[in-house]
Amino acid sequence: MTDFNSESTPVKIHLKTTITVGEESDAFELVSFGRYYEKGDAFFLKYDEVQEEGTTHTIVKVTDTQALILRSGAVKMRMVFNEEEEMNGSYESELGTLLLTTKTKKLSHTKNLSRTEGDFNLSYELIMQGSPVGDYEMSINFKEEE
Repeated sequence: MTDFNSESTPVKIHLKTTITVGEESDAFELVSFGRYYEKGDAFFLKYDEVQEEGTTHTIVKVTDTQALILRSGAVKMRMVFNEEEEMNGSYESELGTLLLTTKTKKLSHTKNLSRTEGDFNLSYELIMQGSPVGDYEMSINFKEEE
């Protein structure tokens, strides 16, 4: 396996997620420190989320047309986002594996070419086991640590 740390840059990551179910909205924010790296036509953000249940390792892979979010540890999840089509993913819990489907409404990203900073924005409807569970707005802002 490749050691990404030699080619990666330490970044500060600001993640904001807004979940809307019917008339109700909830917003969550997380500030974490992680790594940014590029491989092929994609860029990656790798960071940890520490919660009561334990630590979740998260990898976000972004290309021009698609995004992938992989989570492992306390939470195991795989979600794929593509504006052209609905994508299937999965969420593993102690109750078993649940099928997730994402209907991506908006997928965009910007990158500053002179330094390691940018953002990634995602808007999607999440469907679990065939039932809609809510609309999600996610924005990730990353900036090279000084």
